[in-house]
Amino acid sequence: MGKARIIAVANQKGGVGKTTTSVNLAAALADTGAKVLLVDLDPQGNATTAAGIDKRELEATTCELLLHEAPLEQVLQRSPEHYDILPGNGDLTAAEIRLMDESGREQRLKQALEPLRERYAYIIIDCPPSLSLLTLNALAAADGVLVPTQCEFLALEGLTAMLGTIDALMKRLNPALVIEGIVRTMYDLRNNLDNGVSADLASHFGERVLRTIIPRNVRLAEAPSHGQSIIAYDRGSRGGIAYLGLAGEIVRRGRERKKEVAGR
Repeated sequence: MGKARIIAVANQKGGVGKTTTSVNLAAALADTGAKVLLVDLDPQGNATTAAGIDKRELEATTCELLLHEAPLEQVLQRSPEHYDILPGNGDLTAAEIRLMDESGREQRLKQALEPLRERYAYIIIDCPPSLSLLTLNALAAADGVLVPTQCEFLALEGLTAMLGTIDALMKRLNPALVIEGIVRTMYDLRNNLDNGVSADLASHFGERVLRTIIPRNVRLAEAPSHGQSIIAYDRGSRGGIAYLGLAGEIVRRGRERKKEVAGR
């Protein structure tokens, strides 16, 4: 199988569909038969809930893993949708505070995931909506960063700032990190502003913008309350089809990347 590709799903702006993208991408990749691990690094624990796991009943979470207080196998859980998850909850806030004074604090997640890279094809990390120490851990561990963004007026400016910050951080933390792609989320085809911003994103960021567009979709919003991804809840919905398409695009890009490397 080779080493897992680790993809951090990050945007310092909240409400852009980051957790929705993390959970549904993990489920859609698992639906192809790939072995997938989802890492919930957000203290809100919404990815854990959407994966069908009760975040209040957890004996150990990603928090204990980062603090070296629990072994990997104790933290690892199985989602009903055939992917594994390192779950998270509010304890992650405490982990962040306690890690502040530790040496090598940005590398804790990378160290924890290293033994798992041979076990999975993809590891998807759901980051908090800020450039916090938890997000830095994700970016230090990742091979690529997937940036969900809404097609709204301030998106272009926010995205430019986000990518600039990532570039600056990675010179110090993870020089090998690449932009996996920018994915347009909560898209309303009937909205002229969405269409205009979408065109601006494509012209400004070129091939970094993925072809797949995630639409606004009621079924997509309903799925997490049932502890399910859109793939399990209603795969034939517009949201389900979009996330299956996103998984396909990520897989294709990975193959093209390998061909490029092999041809050098």
